[in-house]
Amino acid sequence: MSHRKALLIHNGNAGNKHIEKALGAVVPVLSQHLDEVIIRQTKNKDDAFHFCQSIDGSVDTVFILGGDGTVHQCINGISALERKPAVGILPGGTCNDFSRVLGIPQNLAKAAEALLSGTKTNVDVCQMNEHYFLNFWGIGLITETSNQINETAKALFGKISYFTSALKTVSAAESFPMTLRIDGKEMKEDAVMLLVMNGQYIGTNRIPLPNASIEDGLLDILICRSTNLSALRELMSMEQGTIDRFTGELSYIQASRIEIETDTAQKADTDGEVYTHTPAVIQVLPQHIEMLVPCSE
Repeated sequence: MSHRKALLIHNGNAGNKHIEKALGAVVPVLSQHLDEVIIRQTKNKDDAFHFCQSIDGSVDTVFILGGDGTVHQCINGISALERKPAVGILPGGTCNDFSRVLGIPQNLAKAAEALLSGTKTNVDVCQMNEHYFLNFWGIGLITETSNQINETAKALFGKISYFTSALKTVSAAESFPMTLRIDGKEMKEDAVMLLVMNGQYIGTNRIPLPNASIEDGLLDILICRSTNLSALRELMSMEQGTIDRFTGELSYIQASRIEIETDTAQKADTDGEVYTHTPAVIQVLPQHIEMLVPCSE
């Protein structure tokens, strides 16, 4: 695969030893395959967004070395560009959920090698109001657990893997009323959680939704009504999705657009970052970004 000029963005808040080790694993591999590599380190939260927003036409590939938060920032910068570079995710975070959907090795040196000797695919991006996300958007239980966790636990487990462990211990959750318009059809629901997914992993756990795909132009919408969470727990421990057995407790709907209104503003978790709230309009931008992926064996 030929790349003329690439930008490597890495998370500068990851700790010096971690950064040195991560760069040491990927830079030699990249420099073997690329004519030119520009390395940019983030210092502030929005740096990755600004780096990507200001990419010029000479950069044909962006490599993102970081976790889901760094990937989220970069996708927000790239998605609005008229001419978008290809994107390669080098999994350097806690969960690296979207890289798992793409089948990227979780070892950094192997990931770099696999992407550079691999192929490209066009993946869907979701637009939520004026923001973008790759993996998921959620309100209710997922945001509550994300907000309750202390900084120490956050550093140890990452916010989203904390959600999946909290799911095993939380016995009940508060439901809230919402009005949904899904591809124009209105529904009123009481739920403890609404997940709108493009990817398939949350906190390294695969949510086995039967028809989920990152290139089908559809959102995967999961409504969790049950306050005792047993159906959700059982679903997340399954290998294959058989949502039908949870009728009444869980609903799975595929659509290209959803509008969400709640009686009181609900904080939303977007790819593991809590910074927006309802109301929200989410739509799919089909096959919006070209991504590097390993060759399928």
